[in-house]
Amino acid sequence: MGVIIRRVEHRGELTLDIPVDRLLDVCGFLRDHEGYDLLSDVTVVDYLGYQGEVAGYWGGGSDGRDINHYSHSGKGAVPEAAGPKRFAVSTTLCKVMTVTDGNHRRLRIRVWLDDNESISTLISVYPSADFHEREAFDLMGITFEGHPNLRRILMPDDWGGHPQRKDYPIGGEPVQFSDEV
Repeated sequence: MGVIIRRVEHRGELTLDIPVDRLLDVCGFLRDHEGYDLLSDVTVVDYLGYQGEVAGYWGGGSDGRDINHYSHSGKGAVPEAAGPKRFAVSTTLCKVMTVTDGNHRRLRIRVWLDDNESISTLISVYPSADFHEREAFDLMGITFEGHPNLRRILMPDDWGGHPQRKDYPIGGEPVQFSDEV
């Protein structure tokens, strides 16, 4: 197809990075010609601040604990570096009815977006994208152009911001108990 920016295979799972403006065409091709008949999910990762030291991964501290050592509660290696933009939107496609031995059953198509950059909806190719895209909009602020019902799905309609973004302010909500009212 000639639109693949990067191809990564890890643990038998294939990820293709493609330009954001080709997502609809690529997914249509994969459905119609390669047999990927199910959109499993659409997920978003916010890579804000993902340079240098990564939270949760550090060498020995003053207490002698090394989270990168396998006997401690931590990963053995720092994750791979972020991509060219802040957000990675991954669409996982699956072969349910058409998979054959030696083929990839799952395929991840990934595009990269900056803040306030939009992406085409996949509803015309995979109707199951509807709720996944609404969740990505609600929690991460990703706008899907052409989505017929792009509105919040989990948070109240009047909620300010997108709570899964790394720049969302962390704070508490005062709880009102019935005996104090």
